[in-house]
Amino acid sequence: MVATAGGPQSGTGAGSRSPDLLPVVQTVGRAGSDRHGTADWGTVTDGNDVVSSGYSRSDHEAAADLARRAGEVLLELQGGGLEGKELGAEGDRRSHELLVALLAERFPNDRVRSEEDDQSEALLTDVGRVWIIDPLDGTREYSERRTDWAVHVALAVHGAPAVGAVALPGLDLVLGTGNPPPLPVLPARPRLVMSRTRPPEFVPFVAERLGAETVPMGSAGAKISAVVRGEAEVYVHAGGQYEWDSCAPVAVALAAGLHASRIDGSPLRYARPDPWLPDLIVCHPMLADAVLGAVRDSGMVGRG
Repeated sequence: MVATAGGPQSGTGAGSRSPDLLPVVQTVGRAGSDRHGTADWGTVTDGNDVVSSGYSRSDHEAAADLARRAGEVLLELQGGGLEGKELGAEGDRRSHELLVALLAERFPNDRVRSEEDDQSEALLTDVGRVWIIDPLDGTREYSERRTDWAVHVALAVHGAPAVGAVALPGLDLVLGTGNPPPLPVLPARPRLVMSRTRPPEFVPFVAERLGAETVPMGSAGAKISAVVRGEAEVYVHAGGQYEWDSCAPVAVALAAGLHASRIDGSPLRYARPDPWLPDLIVCHPMLADAVLGAVRDSGMVGRG
């Protein structure tokens, strides 16, 4: 049985690996191509020294397949007779149970952190492989039968978001690290995507500084995916999130060549003992300096 964040911890064993192993190194906090969070995810380091590890090509395929299958279950449920909170709760439950069962079958030695799991026991270490899933990102949007909800399936390796897939079932689309889209062309006026229900107080300041148009949207996965797809150029959040809200879309964003970091510019790290990850920036790399500067000048960096 797969070990969950709320249950016994197990290391990464041979049963979770395939013969076509790829070395994985995340370069953290160094000058050069990764200074804006666009690191080469072929390697993973703890911030100082390279840590020996790897993942297989089939992990990319598995993430995309699992996200797609969970999305199909959610669409089928959405077509039934449930409504409102009851629909959202049942969608969360069914998608979680499917994903955890499939991960247990395919990767019996890997750990899993899910939004729907008991979080009373922390992960003991970020070393090794940890699947981080959000079975239904945007429960409110899903229950309202909107399209801006998602399914997140990610694999963190030594804390780095190495593999990820985001299913957008309402758009009949799966974005994944196995086949990331090309870096979008930067338009003359950037678009800043923000929460449609709880926009952070500093967003107007950042948007004005960037000369950006604001675009309200639902789930975190949908907003980051909009940047990945070139429908927006900036997503800034500092209102509180958890690892499962961003791990998969951040993995895809980085694979596509986008900038992704904390709002102070430090790397996004996952599979920590505490899943709280309250802030992030995902943006076109040519806007990274301007976005980081605007957020810093807004006074948000260092709060909380």
